[in-house]
Amino acid sequence: MLARQGGDAAANLRALASQVHPVFMLPAIAVSLFGGLLAPTFAWHVAWVHALAVFCGLYTAHVADGYVDFYHRGEDTDHRLTAAGCRFALAGATVGFVGCLLALWALVGFDAVLITAPGWLIGYHHAPQLDMHPVTATLGYPAGIALALLGGYFVQSGTLPIHLLAYATIFFVTLAGVKVIDDATDVGYDRSIQKQTVAVVVGRYRARHAGYGAMTIGMVLTVGSALSLATVPLSVALAPVLFGAVALLARDRPPAIATMLLIRGVYLFLATVLVAIWLQPLR
Repeated sequence: MLARQGGDAAANLRALASQVHPVFMLPAIAVSLFGGLLAPTFAWHVAWVHALAVFCGLYTAHVADGYVDFYHRGEDTDHRLTAAGCRFALAGATVGFVGCLLALWALVGFDAVLITAPGWLIGYHHAPQLDMHPVTATLGYPAGIALALLGGYFVQSGTLPIHLLAYATIFFVTLAGVKVIDDATDVGYDRSIQKQTVAVVVGRYRARHAGYGAMTIGMVLTVGSALSLATVPLSVALAPVLFGAVALLARDRPPAIATMLLIRGVYLFLATVLVAIWLQPLR
């Protein structure tokens, strides 16, 4: 039995689907496709294999996190999957991920496997290993997004040019700031289980400043890349204006609402960068 409530096939499917969290998965899949679209050549079948690998890695992370939080830490008050259901979902996601790696190996080469595989490793070890230290708890998801971007481009082109590394760094730093703000929502409980997030270590006030500081650095890097790298369109410098407006709106809100606004601001930032690259209105 996979579902904790109801034992029919529909209940099992709903329980498995409950671990699909679009708020966190859609940006990663979009970034994978975004990386591919930046490449000189683009093949849809390769792009979707890599995007599916990213999905499987994140699904692994969500299942492992939910399993640990409900069955070991008692952090969650409910969970749709039984313990056996969690193990089944982890096995299924892992099999799917390995299948994607084999497909990328056949379609692109072994280098594509090397750049994609760390996504699953980060997801599987997120809880209860990586999320117990302030550095790895903060940087796991941003690192996964950066890898999705790099991998999405690499599987299409076999290269990692400087402008792509700049984009990956920008997303990594910006999302690290968002993650610091997000972790400030659970300081009391995190402290009770010795989970050392940035907010637990330095307090909510300093964590808030650290989070917005990282986002500011990300926006400065965006403008700097647009002004200094010939392969980054000048129009990319417009993206921080929109993200900055969202960040200002979120600045005085409680951590939970601020996180919701900032994640949507990242969606807007990503979309603006993509449109700026394609249309180049300041060319």
